[in-house]
Amino acid sequence: MGLAIIEHIERPFAKGNLTSDGIQWSAELDTTTANVDVEVESVTIKPPALGALIEVEFGLTAAFRAVSSATADLTYKWQARNKGGTWVDLHVAITKTDIGTTYVEETRSGRFKPAADFDSVPFEVRLLVQCNETSQGRARVKNSSYIRAAYSAS
Repeated sequence: MGLAIIEHIERPFAKGNLTSDGIQWSAELDTTTANVDVEVESVTIKPPALGALIEVEFGLTAAFRAVSSATADLTYKWQARNKGGTWVDLHVAITKTDIGTTYVEETRSGRFKPAADFDSVPFEVRLLVQCNETSQGRARVKNSSYIRAAYSAS
């Protein structure tokens, strides 16, 4: 029997009760120490069969703001890895200078080819954030974020 190509789509972020405006967010997460990464949300993608990744498509949306500072700079990046492996950056870290106290939504989307340490299922995805000022960064992940994995299973 040959290999089967499987497509698996998940919307694993910000689950919970429905909201009055129809938009769900993960719990807000605040940074504490300046210039130290904090994990906003982490999920494990476990399709029904194991296999080797062919391609992963991401549509990842998060919102960021400062708690009370007008001068805080916030840096974020999305990462993925084979379950329990070494984290791989999905994009270079992005810095929002003087982000302000109103949420700013940012979306990172596109197709990612398998790479060392991120080439099989199951896999994990997370959002990291840091702020250059103590206890000023705040972030959350939007429920419309999705992950589509195409992989081969035998």
